[in-house]
Amino acid sequence: MLPKKNRAGKKTVEKIFREGKFINSPCLTFKFISNTKSSTSRISFIVPKNIVKLAVKRNLLKRCGYVALGKHIKENPALLGVFIFKKYQDDISILENEIKNILHRVN
Repeated sequence: MLPKKNRAGKKTVEKIFREGKFINSPCLTFKFISNTKSSTSRISFIVPKNIVKLAVKRNLLKRCGYVALGKHIKENPALLGVFIFKKYQDDISILENEIKNILHRVN
């Protein structure tokens, strides 16, 4: 799981949605802003209710996302970002590949 210091808070997410750019992939959308004030990245996951109705499964998807992101968070520059799920995907290897591809496109 990603440490709390690397996850974006509610105010940060609102700022990202107002000012951010986005990148799409088949399962995820990444909305981001370059973080020039800090050297650490702050990235969160959002799972809409229309993707998964049960909160337990939404939280499971978020945890899977954080596990997949943890392997690639140190490789990228400082970003403020949000990954938004477009469809249900709980296979960590597929999520990891999509996250890796998205982060390489940001660089």
